[in-house]
Amino acid sequence: MRKRTVAQQRNAYCGGMSTHTYIGCAGWSLPRDSAAHFPGEGSHLERYAAVFAAAEINSSFHKPHQPKTYERWAAATPPHFRFAVKLPRTITHDAKLQGVEELLARFAAEAGALQDKLGVVLVQLPPKLALDPHAAQVLFAALHRLLGCTIACEARHPDWFTPAATQLLRDAGVTRVLADPPVGYAGPFVPTSEAAYVRLHGSPRIYYSRYTPQQLEDVRAYLAPRPGSWCVFDNTAGGAAVPNALELTALLGGQAASPLPSER
Repeated sequence: MRKRTVAQQRNAYCGGMSTHTYIGCAGWSLPRDSAAHFPGEGSHLERYAAVFAAAEINSSFHKPHQPKTYERWAAATPPHFRFAVKLPRTITHDAKLQGVEELLARFAAEAGALQDKLGVVLVQLPPKLALDPHAAQVLFAALHRLLGCTIACEARHPDWFTPAATQLLRDAGVTRVLADPPVGYAGPFVPTSEAAYVRLHGSPRIYYSRYTPQQLEDVRAYLAPRPGSWCVFDNTAGGAAVPNALELTALLGGQAASPLPSER
C-alpha cells in the first residue's frame, strides 16, 4: 500500500469532494426493474459505478474484508468514485468504543487499501450508547490519524445531540449524520460540518419504503447549497434504493434518471 501523510490524504479527499455531491446506495445491488439505467456488461460494481459516484460498504460492520478485496473494489471503479466504509460492530457495539486501538489499526489496514477511493468512514453507534467524551475524542483522533478521510457519525442516543456533544463533534472534525427516520433527537437537526452526510433508511417502513418525489425534492434542496455532501439510500430491502438514487441524481442535475440509449 502506498504510504501518504494524513495531510496528503485529507487534501486528496477534499480536492475530490469540493464540487461534487455524492449520491449512492448501501451496497451496489441492481434491481431488475432498474437495469435499463446501467451498462449491460461488467460486474455489478462496475455497472453501478458507471452511473453513481459513491457507495456505502455496510458489510464491513459485520465482518472484516481483506485488503485485496478493497483493492479489487477500488480498481473496478472510475477515478472520481468514492466509498464510505462502515466501522465494524466489534468497535462500536461490542467494545462500545473502549480500548479499541488494535481493532482500529486492523480496520485501517484493511479499508486503507482503497487509498484515494476511501471517502468516508461511517461510525454508526447503538441507540443505548451514551456519549463518553474521552472515548469519542480518542476514537475520532485515531481515525483521522490512521485514515485521514472524512468521519461521519450516526449516533442514536440523546446524549450525542446536546450542545456539548455538538461542539465535541465540531472540534473533532466529525460530520453528524442526518438520518431518516431520526433516532435519538426530536428537535431540529444541528449539523457539525459544512458538508452533509445523509442516510435515508426508508420511511415509514424502514429499509423498505420508497421516498416520494416531494421528499426527494426536499433532500435536493438541502444538499444543493452544500457541495461535498453525501446522500446514501439504505432502503434496499424492497429494491427502492436504486430508483430513489437515480431520481435524486436527476434532480441535482445528473442524467441518471433516463435509461441509457443503448439499453432502451
